Amino acid sequence: MQNLTILGSTGSIGVNTLDVVRRHRQTYRLVALCAHRQVDLLFAQCVEFQPRYAVLGDPALAADLAARLLAAGCRTEVAWGPDALLRMAQLPEVDAVMAAIVGAAGLPPTLAAAVAGKKILLANKEALVMAGAVFMRAVRHSGAVLLPIDSEHNAIFQSLPTGYSGNLADSGVLGLYLTASGGPFRTCALDDLDSVSPEQACAHPNWVMGRKISVDSATMMNKGLEIIEAHWLFNVPADRIEVVIHPESIVHSLVQYADGSVIAELGNPDMRTPIAHALAYPRRISAGVEPLDLFRVASLHFERPDFGRFPCLALAYRALAAGGCAPTTLNAANEVAVQAFLDGRIGFTVIARVIADVMDRLPANCALDSLADVLAADRMARDAARAYIADLTTQASR
Repeated sequence: MQNLTILGSTGSIGVNTLDVVRRHRQTYRLVALCAHRQVDLLFAQCVEFQPRYAVLGDPALAADLAARLLAAGCRTEVAWGPDALLRMAQLPEVDAVMAAIVGAAGLPPTLAAAVAGKKILLANKEALVMAGAVFMRAVRHSGAVLLPIDSEHNAIFQSLPTGYSGNLADSGVLGLYLTASGGPFRTCALDDLDSVSPEQACAHPNWVMGRKISVDSATMMNKGLEIIEAHWLFNVPADRIEVVIHPESIVHSLVQYADGSVIAELGNPDMRTPIAHALAYPRRISAGVEPLDLFRVASLHFERPDFGRFPCLALAYRALAAGGCAPTTLNAANEVAVQAFLDGRIGFTVIARVIADVMDRLPANCALDSLADVLAADRMARDAARAYIADLTTQASR
């Protein structure tokens, strides 16, 4: 029996994780379910899975959930706030932590799980983008097991040699190809991008995701963050990581070898596949995913990305090359800009302008030796992004 904490149980990754667990109740037990504000869904999850703990981000919502669970005869203990998340990630009885809280908020509890030596199912890419050196040092020191959940990184993990040590040359690996669907605006006229709405940006052609990640996919910042994540996960330099636009989202990523071989992982675009792979690794279990029918797929297409259409991708490569706090700055500015776009305060193409301005203004060579350093750099970048957006709003109102 494997005991689980899910950080972000009401998001798309959390819901899909629970669907896999539902199919294998004899193998997995939920110890803690953690969410932010979706109290109704968390209530339903607690009634079904009977975890020992449930966590929300707000004390009033936590009190409401506790009262409803008591009335329903559910004995789940309810807590709230960041400290509760840290505790759930480090519980002695927990074997594995699904790290699926979106954005910078997911970094502290995910890092806590690494420090505690847990098996970490990593869906929160920001943990590595913001704090790659700090996070990987914690993993090595504690002996934590790190398994990627992003479909692209999970595909690379499956396609690398068994026991890959992080040495490309010794493993005969030339480089990695990260596939990207291109999002909803792959063929959109560039002049039309200024006027796209949040609803259009969130309408991903292949995947069902949350709003923030959907916008990141539309700008291809999602792929940029994945480049940085792949660098830390697999010890691969930026010039060995290439992005390939693949509209069908059937080939999830590829590894190129020195002998001319290219090994890829294929499957239908369903996050339950990488979730099931990581949950059961090194075994294989049913994920409830429809088998891939190559005859129905019929053809696969691949394109080079257009950096003019997707400037966020170029900014991510720039941040990785700069190192230091540049990736932290990139991520923080992007989170602020995406939220401003979703709130209707800035246009779609302004997202990249905000990020570029913040990266230009702030130093890139600062050292990040601790979580405190990372969070300080994150705050500085958020403040700079908010100030830039405020200036734009003021100018627009004149």
